[in-house]
Amino acid sequence: MMSLEKANRILVVDDEESIRAVLTEVLIDDGFRVTQAANGLEALEVLQDVPHSLVISDIKMPGMTGIELLKKIKQTIPATEVIIITSYASLDTAIEALRYGAYDYLFKPFEDIKLISAAAIRAIDKVRLTRQNQRLLKELEQKNNQLKKANKTLKWLARRDGLTGLYNHRYFQEILHAELTRAVRYKQYFSVVFLDLDYFKQYNDTHGHQKGDQLLRILAKVLGSCLRESDYLARYGGEEFTIILPSTTKGEALAVAEKIRGRVERYPFTGRETQPKGCVTVSIGISTFPENGKDNASLMENADEALYQAKNSGRNRVC
Repeated sequence: MMSLEKANRILVVDDEESIRAVLTEVLIDDGFRVTQAANGLEALEVLQDVPHSLVISDIKMPGMTGIELLKKIKQTIPATEVIIITSYASLDTAIEALRYGAYDYLFKPFEDIKLISAAAIRAIDKVRLTRQNQRLLKELEQKNNQLKKANKTLKWLARRDGLTGLYNHRYFQEILHAELTRAVRYKQYFSVVFLDLDYFKQYNDTHGHQKGDQLLRILAKVLGSCLRESDYLARYGGEEFTIILPSTTKGEALAVAEKIRGRVERYPFTGRETQPKGCVTVSIGISTFPENGKDNASLMENADEALYQAKNSGRNRVC
């Protein structure tokens, strides 16, 4: 925001030195900082070097008239207010100045010098109010942008699992519903993968829960490395993960699941040597729309049953 000193600056423009002197004396007495210019060109040079809140200009000057100066000021520094000085015989010209953006006009000879400062005070108050409004609007815009970013972050967090950063159980259900609706509409396949980390309790008991959490975070990255950008990976709960594979048949899903199983088995997880068979493994169940279910509940139930079968068959399997 402009300082009080700069906000109080007034440029007086008149080819008559006596008029400039009267205006300058009155305005300085009322606390304004005043600069003088003898013509329009000189005034523009002053304004280019130093900002002024208000220009008080005679309307009739040699070279550049007050109207022409007014137009140039409004074109280049529209925030600067302009008061035109005219005679009673030139009222029409004063009205024309108002149409071009002048804030007010003063008649000369000055019958009451108090009118000069009163007009200047009103004009500068307008400048201050305009600048204050601009500042408030800018602050409001910044706050709105911050709010948008915060809402975006909250929306992201609401969909994510706090430990792994994957989609959470709630958002997985939303994705599943949307994918089912899309598959029905376009008569396409899609598959659901249900995955469970084998012997995770034993790992936690041996290495502690912090190491267990670290294992889950790394596992999430390993799983993601096996998938396409169009696939959806979520932490279903605990050591269980779910994957939606759009436009994927049962055979294609089995191939993806086997890729995941093998990569997890070979990955050098910390503490893997304490696990059965000396490695970290997963059991995986698959269901495919529409052959294994035509609604969310049946698809998840069949994937869960397939996972249960993989567990009962010795773990580290795909069913």
